[in-house]
Amino acid sequence: MEAPHSPAPDGATATARLTLHSPDQTQELGRTLAKLLRPGDLVMLTGELGAGKTTLTRGLGEGLGVRGAVTSPTFVIARVHPSLVGGPALVHVDAYRLGGGLDEMEDLDLDVSLPDSVVVVEWGEGKVEDLTEDRLHVVIHRVVGSTDDERRMVTLTGHGARWAGVDLALG
Repeated sequence: MEAPHSPAPDGATATARLTLHSPDQTQELGRTLAKLLRPGDLVMLTGELGAGKTTLTRGLGEGLGVRGAVTSPTFVIARVHPSLVGGPALVHVDAYRLGGGLDEMEDLDLDVSLPDSVVVVEWGEGKVEDLTEDRLHVVIHRVVGSTDDERRMVTLTGHGARWAGVDLALG
């Protein structure tokens, strides 16, 4: 993983850009990020199909020590993985099929789960920002035109006081 530091965009309190070269590195990023996460954290994942959102979440689950295989919850919308080590549960949501904004998300009771869990929402941009002012937004882009088909550019952006001063460069 390569981790150059970037200035924070408007409204962000922390930001970093990383280059990943394999799914294993994407999963490792998830394990590393899990060390920064605590109950009440909302992680929003953005990226095209096959970018690595679920792979990253699998690493988060491993790092948090949760029960159950972390797989895409596309057809069940949300899946709860309780902690096996006394930490927060992982609530993994796939908002791809949810067309509405926060109204549809409210039906999932994420606001109830959020204080005690780490909530990860794939395809959540434009849908979950109003759940909390504090969130970590992870954007994963495939690098097009590269000889390395597995290469991804990942941008980590922390929003709100929770992320102020957090070193997202992970270096």
